Amino acid sequence: MDQMLLSLITFLPLVGMVIVLALPGERHGLIRWTAVGFTGVVFALTLYLWHIFDPGSIQAGTAYSGYDARTLIEIPWIKPYHIYYRFGVDGLSVLLIVMTGLLSFLATFVAFPIEKQVKGFFALYLLLVTGMFGVFMALDFFLFYVFWEVMLLPMYFLIGIWGGPRKEYAAIKFFIYTLLGSVLILLVMLAYYFKMKSIGLEALAFNIPELIARRPFSVPGGPTLFQHLLFWGLFIGFAIKVPIFPFHTWLPDAHVEAPTAISVILAGVLLKMGGYGILRLNYPLLPEVGAHEAVMFFLAVLGVVNIIYGAFCALGQKDFKRLVAYSSVSHMGFVLLGIAVLKEAAVNGAIFQMFAHGITSAMMFTLVGVLYERAHHRDIERFGGIALQMPVYFALAVVGFFASLGLPSMVGFIGEVMVFLGAFTYSPWIAGIATIGMLLTAGYILWTMQRVYLGPKREEHAGFADVNRWEAISLVPLAAVAILLGVLPSIAINIYHTSTAVFMTLFR
Repeated sequence: MDQMLLSLITFLPLVGMVIVLALPGERHGLIRWTAVGFTGVVFALTLYLWHIFDPGSIQAGTAYSGYDARTLIEIPWIKPYHIYYRFGVDGLSVLLIVMTGLLSFLATFVAFPIEKQVKGFFALYLLLVTGMFGVFMALDFFLFYVFWEVMLLPMYFLIGIWGGPRKEYAAIKFFIYTLLGSVLILLVMLAYYFKMKSIGLEALAFNIPELIARRPFSVPGGPTLFQHLLFWGLFIGFAIKVPIFPFHTWLPDAHVEAPTAISVILAGVLLKMGGYGILRLNYPLLPEVGAHEAVMFFLAVLGVVNIIYGAFCALGQKDFKRLVAYSSVSHMGFVLLGIAVLKEAAVNGAIFQMFAHGITSAMMFTLVGVLYERAHHRDIERFGGIALQMPVYFALAVVGFFASLGLPSMVGFIGEVMVFLGAFTYSPWIAGIATIGMLLTAGYILWTMQRVYLGPKREEHAGFADVNRWEAISLVPLAAVAILLGVLPSIAINIYHTSTAVFMTLFR
């Protein structure tokens, strides 16, 4: 069972897609509940994976250090090129897999209001879920790339068919940016294949743990120009997904036009794949470049730029959803800053921040979607007095907004503080400047809450109903996690801290 667990988690949504396609198109309720059933079972399996995960099951010093031996699976796939169906998880993977399971389950409830081509929507959605899980589990470079590409097509159609007025523009922009990143990752993958083939290790050419252990492009005397090209090729490929300035411009358009459920997945999971790729492949394959002082400084500054620029952009938005989209740019800057400084506390903080932002951004986009379903607009200036009209919704919004702000005892606080602790030991100046982003975040969060939720009731909102049961099902668990892991962050940190320790040994 344990050895098949990763395959079950990954491919059960694909089975669900096939069943959805076989159902009558007019049976909307049956289609929705089929998607709920499959994503619910998968979420339960991810919790079981969390429960059984043992990072110490493989001894340190091997290529698979930190991975759980009981869940590793390795089956020849394309034999002539030594491509394997190779799955495995370490603490970083497990944390993001559980988050993906939770958000993909809850987002099915967020998608209940969709009435247009329901069968097609949920079929593509389940295919997208399979792609997301596969990225976090693949330990074969070729397989990783396949799952990375599997996500592209369903997301393109989910935005382009079910999106807002400018959906085609947003979908094409998303596709072009992501495809550019994919091409760069593909070129780097091919470079590793031909290098391993040239030194007689073709059998390991796509084995990610072995590539990391052997570092075929490493040479005495520091990073070469070609190593820099490989590093920056991977970095840009993953930075587009994070997104890192200046590769971020697709994100606000995609979020604004995407249906709410897809915004939840896009912000909660897909952005984390960029950070995951940097931690899984970018730095481990080329640690000499990542630890180069000029690269560290440049990326740390870029992280600070993301934090402050994203916060300033959010501060100037009138569209509620666009504001939340730019807040994602700002919050993901902490992830880059934490990785760039290569301090264990900061890297732990960056990983926690990925999880925290997954929870808070999913909650924020759901909150925006709830109001949009009633008001049919997202103009912040036209709201006001919502707290009096929708008290339960307001209570949940308080949790979501303050968790995103980084209030102590909330999930958003822990990762940011850990990043600052590590960044301060690297450069007090960089850490100090980054705190400006925290002040700006408080500014746009509190100002938005004042304009949307506070003040007297407005006549135009008189018919707004409070959250219904499906909206409550999608919001209450996120609020609970935001509080629980804000108070007990060790629940998450204990899962992945061993993976961070293994990651840090690459730079000693």
